[in-house]
Amino acid sequence: METYTVAEAVARIGVLAQRDTTVPFLLGMVGPPGAGKSTFVEQLAAPILPMDGYHFANEHLDRLGLRSRKGAPDTFDAAGFASTLRRLRSGETVVAPRFDRDLDASIAGSILLPGDAPLIVTEGNYLLHDQDGWGAIRPLLDEVWYLDIDDDLRRDRLIARHRRYGRSATDAARWVADVDEPNAVLIRTTRDRADAVVTAT
Repeated sequence: METYTVAEAVARIGVLAQRDTTVPFLLGMVGPPGAGKSTFVEQLAAPILPMDGYHFANEHLDRLGLRSRKGAPDTFDAAGFASTLRRLRSGETVVAPRFDRDLDASIAGSILLPGDAPLIVTEGNYLLHDQDGWGAIRPLLDEVWYLDIDDDLRRDRLIARHRRYGRSATDAARWVADVDEPNAVLIRTTRDRADAVVTAT
C-alpha cells in the first residue's frame, strides 16, 4: 500500500489527469465522515462524482424507517451509484446527482461527467464497503485512496458542520456520537483494502 502526503497525492492526480485515453481513469477517495474528502477533491482539476448524490430521499427513508440513520450504508442507492460508474467505465457521458446540504436532498441531473475525461474522481464513505450492495463498487474503480485524519479533529469538524446546517450544539454532538461515529468505525475497517493512504491534517 502506498502512503501519500496531501501534496504528493495532488501531484499524482495531476499525472493521472494528463493521461491520453478514450475512457476515464476512475479514482475513488474514501474516508470516514468529516475526513475532508469533499474539500480535498474540490481542489483538483478533474470532474468529481460525489457518492452523497445517491442518498435516498427523506420520503423513502421515512418509508423504510431509516431517516434517523441517514448516512448509514443502507440509506444510499448503491445500485444507482454502481450503474453510473459502469456507464463512465464504458466512456459514456453522464449527468449525475449532487447532494444539497441546505435542502438535505439530492438534486438529479446536476453534475456533468464527460465520458472522454482522462480522470474522474469519486468520493464517499463506502467505496470499499462490501455489504448492502456496496461490494459492486470497488471492482468498478481503478484505484481507491483512503483519507486518514486525526479523529478528534474529524469529530470537531463534523459538529461544526451540523451546527452550520441548523442543529443545536447538543443535537450536533448527539448526531456525531450516535450516527456518524458508528459509520466511521465501519469505514475504518475498510482501510486495508485501499491502494493508498493519504495523510491529511
